[in-house]
Amino acid sequence: MSSPAAQTRAASDEELPRLLALIEGSDSVELKLTIPDGEQRSAMAALGLDPLDAQIRQVFFFDTPDLQLNACGLVVRARRVQKRGDDSVVKLRPVVPSELSDRLRHAPSFNVEVDAMPGGFVCSGTMKAALGTGNPVREALAGKRPLRKLFTKEQRALLSAYAPDGLTIDDLSVLGPIFVLKLKLVPKALRRRLVAEMWLYPDNSTLLELSTRCPPSEAFDVAATLRSFLVERGLDVGGEQQTKTRKALQMLS
Repeated sequence: MSSPAAQTRAASDEELPRLLALIEGSDSVELKLTIPDGEQRSAMAALGLDPLDAQIRQVFFFDTPDLQLNACGLVVRARRVQKRGDDSVVKLRPVVPSELSDRLRHAPSFNVEVDAMPGGFVCSGTMKAALGTGNPVREALAGKRPLRKLFTKEQRALLSAYAPDGLTIDDLSVLGPIFVLKLKLVPKALRRRLVAEMWLYPDNSTLLELSTRCPPSEAFDVAATLRSFLVERGLDVGGEQQTKTRKALQMLS
């Protein structure tokens, strides 16, 4: 795993064989598009999105103040989700599926996914844990339980394997929260689920991301269908892309 490659790679002709290999070795593909600030209102209107239908989320990141984990290709986060249980994630990116250990690759809680957006892609490995109800994240942030209790033994082992030597969950700072509004819809013209997330950053900027997830075998067909659907509604699919997490970490560090 190489941390500079954690930035989204351009999907040039030279990179196409690499992209195909990553997709073949992944469990799923998520197709994404981010909408610039000045076009978000029109995009929401074109898709019929109503913010009042959104689910509210709080996202907290855990890293050192100078982002040592991020520099190693690690993202550690916990979420509070309205009307649902909390969860936590330890993510590696980029990864090459064929280079992962068999034990990690086949762990039930570990998922390998290719994130693809106009002009780029990255492959990630994510270990997620459901924390249940009872506000465990809120209690941990209030000092009523250790932060490490938000993460399973397997998640802590994964972090230990890839983090700088000696750095543990208890050494990390809490970065956030970032508030997120999430909407799900199934447009008749698209006939598949589309997810819209509006991230609200501390400097009052916003990022609107549209995404859909599909099996690796359907990635290129779904990408073509999604592109046509968005273009027909006047959305710019060729604009500069951003990633939610990178923007959040850069702002919160």
